[in-house]
Amino acid sequence: MKTEWFPLVNETGETIGKATRQECHSGSKQLHPVIHLHIFNDNGDLYLQKRSMTKDIQPGKWDTAVGGHIDYGETVEEALRREVREELGITEFTPEFITSYVFESAIEKELVNTFRTTYNGIITPDKEELDGGRFWPLEEIKANLGKQVFTPNFEKEFSKLFLT
Repeated sequence: MKTEWFPLVNETGETIGKATRQECHSGSKQLHPVIHLHIFNDNGDLYLQKRSMTKDIQPGKWDTAVGGHIDYGETVEEALRREVREELGITEFTPEFITSYVFESAIEKELVNTFRTTYNGIITPDKEELDGGRFWPLEEIKANLGKQVFTPNFEKEFSKLFLT
């Protein structure tokens, strides 16, 4: 199996080293960058992916449309476009940067680069990684917050970005 290398970054996103996926997810809390993309349609509904039941973290929960790690040597924009293509089959979209922030869990520490876009085309969720996806009206998301429907990371980011 090929070793996956992630860049290690400081809080401004500057690369200061590299480490393997395993090292980054071992509880070492080495800061590494990821991307998130929130996809809205023209009605203002938000697309969420359903995590596969085979995932080791948060299986079967609804999550941000696209989320993924940035590979060592890859730019944020390259990683964003690669992940969107791999997870949802979308190649034409215009990302708008929202913010970046540090997210820390029991096993890792990530610099999350968050984007949004409006998209009304065909979405083809990857069948190996995802158990589908759909657009959610914002009121339906709000009604299900805190009910174990969504990943904790999505709930925190959604509340911070879209419930202001």
